[in-house]
Amino acid sequence: MNIREESLKKHYEWQGKIEVISRAKIETKEDLSLAYTPGVAEPCLEINKDINKSWELTRRSNLVAVVTDGTAVLGLGDIGPEAGMPVMEGKCTLFKRFADVDAFPICIKSKNVDEIVNAIYLMSGSFGGINLEDISAPRCFEIEKKLKEVCDIPVFHDDQHGTAIVVGASLINALKVVNKEISKVEIAICGAGSAGIAICKHLFNLGAKNITMVDSRGIVCEGDEKLNEAQKEIAKLTNRALKRGTLSDAMKGADVFIGVSAPNIVSKEMIASMSKDAIVFPMANPTPEIMPNLAKEAGARVVGTGRSDFPNQINNVLAFPGIFRGALDCRATCINEEMKIATSYALAGLISDDELNENYVIPSPLDPRVARAVADAVIEVARKTKAARI
Repeated sequence: MNIREESLKKHYEWQGKIEVISRAKIETKEDLSLAYTPGVAEPCLEINKDINKSWELTRRSNLVAVVTDGTAVLGLGDIGPEAGMPVMEGKCTLFKRFADVDAFPICIKSKNVDEIVNAIYLMSGSFGGINLEDISAPRCFEIEKKLKEVCDIPVFHDDQHGTAIVVGASLINALKVVNKEISKVEIAICGAGSAGIAICKHLFNLGAKNITMVDSRGIVCEGDEKLNEAQKEIAKLTNRALKRGTLSDAMKGADVFIGVSAPNIVSKEMIASMSKDAIVFPMANPTPEIMPNLAKEAGARVVGTGRSDFPNQINNVLAFPGIFRGALDCRATCINEEMKIATSYALAGLISDDELNENYVIPSPLDPRVARAVADAVIEVARKTKAARI
């Protein structure tokens, strides 16, 4: 039985991967009076007098909403909110397993940006953070932007920023292996959706200067009226030579290739056309843009994918549990760019110079140090940037 068949069998067996467990024991009349009526009136009145008491008197201080509209689910596309529920439940199990964060899946039956924003805002008082998930571009950019304007808790679209943070950490270490500087390398990013654009912005924040983006129509170039608004914005920063052409053209002479696009679209010849000691991160799942063995045969020095069965797994789970752990622990109002930068460096820093090699540029998601290192980095920066409430 293959992994997909086994997973389906287990999901029938589990009938859901999460459950609600009471932290209060209800065994006597006194227990009932303390946890519910009449005793429960007292914490209600305390919160009514000071809403900040909700962080101390409810589970809000450890609770994250994992929200989707089901329009971009795990590479499956627009399959609907109900069909997206197994992925959201899975995300919640990762929150709990890796950072002891309680997370709850919420699947919204709407594709209207304002309806989604309003629904999330109206429930935001019950949570300490909002993790947006599997929402299609370009709507995801607008939803996140509008939520950040109205919510006083962190709003984080993991498909964008979690991916970008882990790619950034991987690149920091990969550049050490090949002895190149981020400010001097040429970077080609294939995929100009939510992940690709977020990766591009994050790499600029890490010091990159020369990035060319490619979408399904070719190299993204300023002045192209067919670009969506998010792509028009990023086009002002990338491809300053105003090159036109295909992915193959973008990869010629590049030092770094990052793929968040489609399977098997990169050939060995395209890898061979890159600069010496090329870094290649083909992350399309489950089938990458080029298989690692082929990329290596073509001359790539460091290769990382999104898969656990190859070295250098570039996986969002390295970022989001620890980020929210840190944000909750200091009651952050947001997750800002400085926190994202610090998280990339914290992840990269878990691998010592002695350990660092072509097949080990990013820690394993199962490394027990990861979530705490990320959380500590987030807390430190949140306090420095005045984003922390405690």
